[in-house]
Amino acid sequence: MDTMKLSLGPLQYFWPRERTLAFYREAAQWPVDIIYLGETVCSKRRELGSRDWIALAREVAASGKQVVLSSLALIEAESELGALQRMIDNGDCWIEANDLSAVQLCRVRGVPFVAGPTLNIYNQRALALLIEDGLHRWVPGVEQGETLLRELRAAMLAEGHAMPELEVIAFGRLPLAYSARCFTARALDVAKDDCGFRCIEYPDGLPLATREGRPFLRINGIQVQGEEITDLGPELPTLRELGVDVLRLYPQADGMAGVVAHFDLARRSPIAPPRIGARNGYWHGEPGMQPSGTP
Repeated sequence: MDTMKLSLGPLQYFWPRERTLAFYREAAQWPVDIIYLGETVCSKRRELGSRDWIALAREVAASGKQVVLSSLALIEAESELGALQRMIDNGDCWIEANDLSAVQLCRVRGVPFVAGPTLNIYNQRALALLIEDGLHRWVPGVEQGETLLRELRAAMLAEGHAMPELEVIAFGRLPLAYSARCFTARALDVAKDDCGFRCIEYPDGLPLATREGRPFLRINGIQVQGEEITDLGPELPTLRELGVDVLRLYPQADGMAGVVAHFDLARRSPIAPPRIGARNGYWHGEPGMQPSGTP
């Protein structure tokens, strides 16, 4: 049985500098194969700048992990392009391109890249074009479930294209939407340009409930996430059959060492593991949020 790789996806939240560095230095000793580093949500989160991420990448890579530097999902300013260019010029790491400007810069420099979940790839022609540009691995969007991946894979093979490495979000809160506005600033009634970096106070995002008090979403700067921490562990047999190469685990504030250990054991076993998070409805072509108690 081929063993899937495990990846630690980019940190979606804003943590203090020392907490972030300590987390990744510990993660370098975990049984993951790939570690994504970098800010994907908000360029104002400057506890670590691009040079800090590059230095940390070299430190983590010394432990034998593949390190990928992740780009912003929404690039709006020349300064953000400059920071992206510095990451691409590092010379050691692949890039996770979450914006087409990152694809273009990687293509020009001949740097291998991972197509992140915000690139919106929905058909075989788009995927084949990006492979020509240097795509080596693809992370489908959160709403792209089993049926779409099965159809796209069949279409790629029918047209004579080899699939790139396929990485699926297996654990974590799903990133649902991005906006030029800052949801956290709006919730706290402060201006985006004078936010005081308040999202650092919410290491797992700011909970948002319905009017009836039911947990609904997580606000994370300009990003909106689902409330539930989803888990595709029990779907591992299907993921193997689909040819998934990498299981992505998104960092959470607590308990990640145990999550990694759980998936490390699961990927080595022919038996599907018990579910330790919520069921991902999107994967099954159903509503993303499932009723409480759904298996």
